[in-house]
Amino acid sequence: MANKEYNYAIGRRKCTTAVVKLYSQGGGTFIVKTASGKEVPLKEYFGGNTHLYENAIAPFSVIAPEAYKKFDAHIRVLGGGIAGHSDAIKLGFARALIEWNSDLRPTLKPYGLLKRDPRVKERKKPGLKKARKAPTWSKR
Repeated sequence: MANKEYNYAIGRRKCTTAVVKLYSQGGGTFIVKTASGKEVPLKEYFGGNTHLYENAIAPFSVIAPEAYKKFDAHIRVLGGGIAGHSDAIKLGFARALIEWNSDLRPTLKPYGLLKRDPRVKERKKPGLKKARKAPTWSKR
C-alpha cells in the first residue's frame, strides 16, 4: 500500500488523536497501529465491542450500508482510552471522506460527524480532592 494514493485526516477526542490514511481502492481492511507499535484489524482492536466498532465506521454507514468495503485504511492512535479512540477514528474517517469527495459534506454534516466533541476532563482545583469533590466537612 506504500505506492497507493490516500486521503489523510486527523480526528481528536478527549486526549486521543487518530491519524487516518484512507485508501480509495480496497476491500474493507482497516488496520490500527497502536502507540506500542502493534498492528491490529479495527474490529479486533475494540475487543468484540460492536458498539465502539460501529461508532468508528459510522461515516461509512451514513453514505451507504456497505460503503466501508470500498476502502482500506491505516490508522495510528495515540493517547486516551478505548471510547475516545472510537470517536477520534470516527472523526478522522469523516474528514478523510470529505478530502476524498467534497460532495459528501452535506450528507455527513446533519449527523454531526464533522464536529469535534470539545468535552475534556475538568482540571483539579486547589483545596479539593478532584475537580469538584470537596473533602468531608464536619461541623464539630
